[in-house]
Amino acid sequence: MAKRMLGIFVTLLLATGATTSEGQGPAKREVILATTTSTQDSGLLDVLVPMFEKQSRYRVKTIAVGTGQSLAMGARGDADVVLVHAPSLEKKYVAEGAFTNRRMVMFNDFVVVGPPSDPAKVKGTRRVADVFRRIEESKVPFVSRGDNSGTHILELSLWERAGVKPAGPSYIQIGQGMGAALNVASEKKAYTLTDRGTFLALQRRLSIEIVFEKARPLLNIYHVMEVNPSRFPKVNHEGGRAVADFMLSADAQKAIETFGVEKYRQPLFFPAAGKREEQMEVEDKND
Repeated sequence: MAKRMLGIFVTLLLATGATTSEGQGPAKREVILATTTSTQDSGLLDVLVPMFEKQSRYRVKTIAVGTGQSLAMGARGDADVVLVHAPSLEKKYVAEGAFTNRRMVMFNDFVVVGPPSDPAKVKGTRRVADVFRRIEESKVPFVSRGDNSGTHILELSLWERAGVKPAGPSYIQIGQGMGAALNVASEKKAYTLTDRGTFLALQRRLSIEIVFEKARPLLNIYHVMEVNPSRFPKVNHEGGRAVADFMLSADAQKAIETFGVEKYRQPLFFPAAGKREEQMEVEDKND
């Protein structure tokens, strides 16, 4: 009788997915990664996520919605880990206790793209503020993501730097990701701000080109942060930490370093594990 009861108990445990001694049952093997659309649109996550899943016992559910929404998700406890690129906003959330262990993963830079004919005459401009001022004065369309993403936050700061408040029919806010913004800009012969990686990944199907680049304000830094388990006890903190640690591992950093080189003859991102923001530089010839 005792053996029969033990067998039933074991069967019930297996059927209900009881937690292991580490507190990580089947339900906890899924890790929710909230991230910016650039990591998805560029194809980088298609490389990194399978690598991580192969090396670990976790499955990653990726939600690519832009930095603003990713941070908001984490701050509600709806994600386990975030990979984002809006340093000032990230620091605000960390200070409020929503995230812990903020670490730099990689960087690239933003570029301004537009029609090859450059109707706003921004090619050769030396300062990024002058670029945005000329675009506004020309009334040539500018496509804004308008989604509170890291790209959108930077874009708004660049308009402010230029002393301009964009408005009117030439300022097109789409409320979508980077890939969509590039497609709309291409269709409308408009300018937009984009991370270099996504542009390079999609440029073959676009009719726009880089018209301004390599200025210090256009540096694009990505950090990984874990959702604070003391605030949200139900998050998969162990899984989130595993994803974050993997992003800084030698294997992941090597994959980041070589990603895009074969196809685009240049890397789309640069590894930055262990570095600090003040150490980051671009070839600054414009600003």
